[in-house]
Amino acid sequence: MIREARAHELEQLRGIEYAAGEIFRAWGMAAIADDEPLTVTELALFQARGCALVFADRSDEPVAYLLLERLDGNAHVEQLSVHPSHARQGLGSSLLDAAEEWARAEGMEWLTLTTFREVPWNAPYYRRLGFQELEGHELDGGLRGILEWEALVGLDRWPRVAMRRRVG
Repeated sequence: MIREARAHELEQLRGIEYAAGEIFRAWGMAAIADDEPLTVTELALFQARGCALVFADRSDEPVAYLLLERLDGNAHVEQLSVHPSHARQGLGSSLLDAAEEWARAEGMEWLTLTTFREVPWNAPYYRRLGFQELEGHELDGGLRGILEWEALVGLDRWPRVAMRRRVG
């Protein structure tokens, strides 16, 4: 079941992020696996705005989550993480569909994100879900700024890409 995250669950979201990050080690991306998730305070900002969605299991415990923000007049996926014990069950695509519903209700045209171009569960996955890669001239200021910030913190050691999917 998809619902908004609750304040008392924010530390659990950090645990999901830690667990989901471990798979990057096998790809020689230990720095990503070791990257610190957003703090509870940072997550609380998303949660307070209704922009932290979770996929809860039968016990109503979060096993995946998605963070949204408004960027360039569109809905931007800041983070999507699925606990490895629940991977490959369609939870990520279900959360993206819920994000698209949120964007539609807000009158937004696009759902955007940035991701690793060559990691199979990143850009290739999003392509299968209808996202298209954006070329430099197609980037709005916000997406360009995110890619520049990602480069400043070293994420560009592995090719990054901005993508979007039309809401509708």
